[in-house]
Amino acid sequence: MDALLVLEDGYSERGVAFGFPGEFFGEIVFNTCITGYQEILTDPSYQDQVIVFTYPQIGNYGVNVEDVESSRIYPSAIVVREISDYPSNWRSKSSLSDYLRYHGKIAISEIDTRALTRHIREKGAMRCGISTRDLSVPNLLAKVRSIPAMEGADLVPKVTTQRVYELSGRTNEQRMIVVYDFGVKGNILRSLHQSGCFVRVVPADTPAERVVAMKPDGIVLSNGPGDPAALLPIVRQVQKMIGHFPILGICLGHQILGHALGGKTYKLKFGHRGGNQPVLYLPSKRVEITSHNHGFAVDPDSLGAGIEPTYINLNDQTLEGFRCPEKMVEAVQFHPEAAPGPHDCAHIFDDFMRTIEENSTQRREGVKLENV
Repeated sequence: MDALLVLEDGYSERGVAFGFPGEFFGEIVFNTCITGYQEILTDPSYQDQVIVFTYPQIGNYGVNVEDVESSRIYPSAIVVREISDYPSNWRSKSSLSDYLRYHGKIAISEIDTRALTRHIREKGAMRCGISTRDLSVPNLLAKVRSIPAMEGADLVPKVTTQRVYELSGRTNEQRMIVVYDFGVKGNILRSLHQSGCFVRVVPADTPAERVVAMKPDGIVLSNGPGDPAALLPIVRQVQKMIGHFPILGICLGHQILGHALGGKTYKLKFGHRGGNQPVLYLPSKRVEITSHNHGFAVDPDSLGAGIEPTYINLNDQTLEGFRCPEKMVEAVQFHPEAAPGPHDCAHIFDDFMRTIEENSTQRREGVKLENV
């Protein structure tokens, strides 16, 4: 099928559609990973976004049942230079085209993704649309300009779980970790479980009082989509728990903790999305290769006294992590569970477990919420 791609500034390209036909809209962003497209497609942080893959051929090893971060595809659409219709891998169960069609998602191929990526880098991430129905640039452009922008968007309700669930049964020796699901990736839960923890996942709007009643040993604030500045009700609940439990924030969780500690966030021009982002671990001056997927960042100048920056991005010097030892808070903007290094960031979960152990005597007894 013929298809049309239009960005809100009028940039357009025609290509060939595969997957599910129709019209799809979202914020256009690019990802620089060479492999891992199935993990990317099932990452809830991509809700309401259109992904441009910079690697020229996508789909060459097919899809399988193991390499997923969730049960469905979250991006609105994907853009590629070339799609492989004949996957070759011993684990492959279907082609990428069939996988997209099954989940009701579209992709457009035969696009000059190098030129498109340069355009996004120069002009910034913006709204876009892909259509197989209406191939008129003015008509599709009008529709693109009518959809909401990413700034101010609260997308967490679209991706969070609706019920509390647990990974497995608990033994007496296991530490209990409560994970706030803002769009959590499956590998975060697996990493916590592999660290010897009993993992309980709660919806994003779970009141702090209910989490306190569970008597957790630690709390994890997950990744997720949208603008963190739009999550004030969630921030208020997190503020009630800071200082009472060890808390680890990942990606959106990093940004939420930034707001909860009095800081601010801002939108990046085109964001960080890929598996090759170098960050500097400030305590040791060690460079770690990390996986990223975010369009917002915490302003380090907005954070108060007692908060220590721990990571900076070596490409653009943005803040990639901080900690507040006095309040048992640690946060990272990247994904330590994604392991592109492959094990550069494994110590983050170990550090979190160590914080839990160091605070074991006051961890689960007599916790009272302060008025905020």
